[in-house]
Amino acid sequence: MIDKAKLSALAHAVIDTEIEAVKALHERINDDFMQACEFMLHCQGRVVVIGMGKSGHIGSKLAATLASTGTPAFFVHPGEASHGDLGMITDKDVVLALSNSGETSEILTILPLIKRLGIPFIAMTGRPESTLATCATAHIDVSVANEACPLGLAPTSSTTAALVMGDALAVALLETRGFTVEDFARSHPGGLLGRRLLLRVSDIMHTGDAIPTIDEEALISQALIEMSNKGLGMTAVVDDQYHILGVFTDGDLRRVLSQEINIHTEKLSAFMTRECKTGRADMLAAEALELMQRYKINALLIENEHQQLCGAINMHDLLRAGVV
Repeated sequence: MIDKAKLSALAHAVIDTEIEAVKALHERINDDFMQACEFMLHCQGRVVVIGMGKSGHIGSKLAATLASTGTPAFFVHPGEASHGDLGMITDKDVVLALSNSGETSEILTILPLIKRLGIPFIAMTGRPESTLATCATAHIDVSVANEACPLGLAPTSSTTAALVMGDALAVALLETRGFTVEDFARSHPGGLLGRRLLLRVSDIMHTGDAIPTIDEEALISQALIEMSNKGLGMTAVVDDQYHILGVFTDGDLRRVLSQEINIHTEKLSAFMTRECKTGRADMLAAEALELMQRYKINALLIENEHQQLCGAINMHDLLRAGVV
């Protein structure tokens, strides 16, 4: 029989223990922390993060966070480093080593070689008196009073403290570098934010013969054929210089049919929408989406600097591009 009350108490105890571990980090934002930031800010190469076991998992995440927030970084497994991967570290880099004990043998093995490069060596450990801490150019103390594990064995509070301190480093560097939302988007082109901040209308719009166009003297039936052939749910109405005179949409066609008008004899000019919204090729796709949503339209004509038609998009294009 599961004792739900006991399970709940244990879970709360873990959370409380880890909260206390994180709170204790406030007093560790000291000169060593500042020096570590300075080393990474002035690094001409990459921040090379190393760590074994659970510290390695935290280090891998920290390297990814640094790299995506403006500080070039990558993770090197210290066990592999002593078998050739040490060549990935250059004399322009900064090394950040994570080890709760500060005595991780795989890191100690390669420490003399790192020192020989003459580069900053930052250690993040739970023991300020450890070998790695005392050999470090800058030591960041992430010691915890207790692990959340009741056996005091499984890394829990210690890994949380290292993770939070790593985030503190990354965000401090981000702010100091003046890293922007646009910078973040450039390193996340596959994500929603990246698509919203990088993708432009010119990247997804239909051009050339794929744009539905017709002149205003055409019959409604001819406009319907053009709309069907191009599949955008509308057709642009243009003059012989491709200046936009208006648009004829599915909505306009429904209004025509509701009046029982003969589409084979009536001209388009009497039924098209003359005051239509247009966009620019260089505008963000997200801006085009906002414009279409604001005016409740499903397609948008794109014009160039001479007010000539140069493209067209509809809501399906934005959906396919992942902007919606």
